[in-house]
Amino acid sequence: MKKSKGATVHEVAREAGVSAATVSRFLNGTAKVAEDKRQVIESVIERLNFKPNVLAQNLKSGSTRTIGVLTQSLVSGFFNETMTGIEDALKAAGYAPLIVTGHWHADEEAERIELLIARRVDGLVILTGNLTDAQILKFSQRVPIVAFGRKLQGKQAFGFSLDNYTAACEAMDYLVEQGHRNIAFIAGPEEHEDARARLAGYRDTLAKHKIRFNTKLVVQGDFQESGGLLAVNQLMESRQRFTAIFAANDLTAYGARLALYRRSIRVPEDISIVGFDDLHTSMCVTPPLTTVRQPLFEVGQCLGHAMLKMIAHEKFEINVPPLSLMVRESVRRVS
Repeated sequence: MKKSKGATVHEVAREAGVSAATVSRFLNGTAKVAEDKRQVIESVIERLNFKPNVLAQNLKSGSTRTIGVLTQSLVSGFFNETMTGIEDALKAAGYAPLIVTGHWHADEEAERIELLIARRVDGLVILTGNLTDAQILKFSQRVPIVAFGRKLQGKQAFGFSLDNYTAACEAMDYLVEQGHRNIAFIAGPEEHEDARARLAGYRDTLAKHKIRFNTKLVVQGDFQESGGLLAVNQLMESRQRFTAIFAANDLTAYGARLALYRRSIRVPEDISIVGFDDLHTSMCVTPPLTTVRQPLFEVGQCLGHAMLKMIAHEKFEINVPPLSLMVRESVRRVS
């Protein structure tokens, strides 16, 4: 059976009473089309079930209408929510994300970026990672880049981060206000900028309240559940007294909660816990986790919009909502 041939741009133009060039401009979004003509073209496209040849459009315009996204994990709620925001912003402009994972390894991140450039993406969004600023700026000579988790400025590069330090101070202030003075901290990766800011907030808030900084109450974690579990075991084996744990992120807090549960230690009756991120699951765990909310979906939208503005050579500003403390049920007041 002979396969039926789909409608062409010229047929759409003839039915709509406009030129083929006008239909092409409408499809590519390269120029403004009058509203009355736009409505007629849309109606004809729907009636004829016209499917544009995307590959041909891309070859002609020199644009693939894809944005590469380098994330570090495909299973993390943190990255998933951010990527959802990116896709939301790109979709509205007719772009789609092409996602790759670096797994926190700088060499792998560089390899994946090379792959995205080879796929001729129009721009690149980088979500944290271990590449240096110098490496990212060098890549930006070949493709426009917007990065999250670092402050960056270049001819074709822009990066921003959230105020992790102030948010960590706010979380610590809350614990101190609830009577806690022996507060353990499970840190994130030492090379991670956000992790360093949160540790600094922990230390400086102790100093502000004239509470002695005890190095034995700071345990290295890795932003993963397993790291939180191991950290609590290490804290318990050290026999240091503490009434609260400030975990560098929510996943770490989940692991810490599990370790305490396995030792029959109650939260918050015996030990209070505060996290950082406010993943969707944090309001559903037992007890619901008090944590710092990062506006991850909004961050993703900002990244997507900034990328589109950069591609269009337009000026843009980043207006991300501030981080905020979500008080739930994992902290109790102590005397």
